Amino acid sequence: MKAITLRAPGGLDRLQAVDLPDPGAPGAGQVRVRLHASSLNYHDYAVALGAIPTADGRIPMSDGAGVVEALGDGVTEFAVGDAVVSGFFPTWLEGPARLGNFATVPGDGVDGYAREAVVVPATWFTRAPRGYSHQEAATLTTAGLTAWRALVVEGRLKAGDTVLVQGSGGVSVFALQLAKAMGARVVATSSSDEKLERLRALGADHGINYRRHADWGPLAREWTGGLGVDHVVEVGGPATLAQSIEAVRVGGHIALIGVLTGMGGEIPTAALMAKQARLQGMIVGSRRMQQDFVAALEATGLRPVIDRTFALADLADAFRHQGAGAHFGKICVSI
Repeated sequence: MKAITLRAPGGLDRLQAVDLPDPGAPGAGQVRVRLHASSLNYHDYAVALGAIPTADGRIPMSDGAGVVEALGDGVTEFAVGDAVVSGFFPTWLEGPARLGNFATVPGDGVDGYAREAVVVPATWFTRAPRGYSHQEAATLTTAGLTAWRALVVEGRLKAGDTVLVQGSGGVSVFALQLAKAMGARVVATSSSDEKLERLRALGADHGINYRRHADWGPLAREWTGGLGVDHVVEVGGPATLAQSIEAVRVGGHIALIGVLTGMGGEIPTAALMAKQARLQGMIVGSRRMQQDFVAALEATGLRPVIDRTFALADLADAFRHQGAGAHFGKICVSI
C-alpha cells in the first residue's frame, strides 16, 4: 500500500513516500475504505512543519474520502460501494464538546489518510454528500464542518443576519457560502483586491482590503449602519481578534477557530465586555454535526471551492503551495 509518512516532524523535506502492509479485512464493527482524496488544512501544515508535535513516522492528513470496500460483522450503516468521508474527532460522536486536544485526530495523534486504504471503526466515517467527487467530499472533514459549527450549530445563524469572514482559505470560503445559502449578508476581508472580487462573485456583499485598512473593524461596523455584525468567523487569532471585537455587535458571536497569526496574545477584555459578545473557541465538531452538515449540503446544492489538486506523491509541493498563501478555497490531494 502506497503512503506518505513524516520521517520526523520539522520540515516538508521529511515527508517520504513508502510502501506499507495492506491493512487487510475489517473486523467486527469496522469498515475497509479505499481512500481517493484528502485536503490540506493549516493543522496538517503545522504538523508537517513540527509546530504541532507528533510521532516519528506518522502518516499525515486529517481529511479522507473514498469508497467502502468491505464491512465487518455488525456494520449496518454502510454498504459496499458507499462514498464516505472521515471525521476529525473519531471518538466524538455527538453531544457537547468534550475533547480539547488532538490525541485521537488522524494525521496527528494517530495515523491519518495520506495512504491508499484504511481499516477503522465504522463510526470514523460518515456518508459523503450525494453527487460529490471524492475531492469535494474531502474538504468537509475539517474546514467545512468548522464553518458549519461556527455559524449554524453555535452561532444559530438565521436569514437576515450579518457575517464577517476573514480571508479566502477553506473555512472562510465555506462560511461565506453557508451564510449566503441561509439568507445572511456577508462582509469579507482580504489582503488582495483580486481575491475580494472572487469573494464577491461567491456572494460577499462587501469587501475590505485589510492591508489598506488596518483598522477594518470599525469599517465593517459602519457597513452595518453602526450596529456591528452578528457573527465573526475569526481565523487569524491574536493579530485580528481586536478588530473582530470592534466589528461585532453588542451581544454578537465571535467563533475563534484559527491561530494563523500566532498561538497567543492579548485580548482587549474591556472592549469585549462592553460588547457583551460571546467569544467562543472551537475545534471542528462531532460526527452528528457532520451528518447534519452533509444533509444540509444535499438540500442546498452547495459545492466547495477547490483551488488545485495534487497527486499524493506531490504532497510536499501541495504544502508549499499552501504556505505561499496564494490559494483560494481548498487544496486537495488525489490518492
